[in-house]
Amino acid sequence: MAPRNAIAVIGAGDASKEVCAQAHSVGFVVARRGAVLVCGGRGGVMEAAARGARSAGGHTIGILPSYDRASANPHIEFAIATGMNHARNAIVVASADAVIAMPGEAGTLSEIGLALKIGRPVVALGGWHQIDGVHHATDPETAVKLALQLAGIALPSENRDD
Repeated sequence: MAPRNAIAVIGAGDASKEVCAQAHSVGFVVARRGAVLVCGGRGGVMEAAARGARSAGGHTIGILPSYDRASANPHIEFAIATGMNHARNAIVVASADAVIAMPGEAGTLSEIGLALKIGRPVVALGGWHQIDGVHHATDPETAVKLALQLAGIALPSENRDD
């Protein structure tokens, strides 16, 4: 049995309400498209995306910076406690077939760079225009669809019956 498709959603741990609303929508669409959501497992964009995925019946994996699995946000189904702090960013992007980058700071930038370096497609939703190799989308639905297409994943129906 092949592993399930996975999309990483990355972005600010302390994000605005608007960015969190978009992240929630991204997570929801990821789950509706049948992919697992991978993220850093903490707050902000990560929590909003995980909440969106779980609200659609999807699965969530949080790659945590500490050894404390309890530090995951409440929407993380599978918490991976790495004890690696920022070095866990490599695990986040390597665990996914594609990456959706929301607005963020240096940690998000490092994840984008690592994803590009290891050949994971990156789709930005709101920013990151100055980075060569990053694809851009204007809404959550388009971002997820493009990420799946760039990863070579066939697009299932949006309306799953499960």
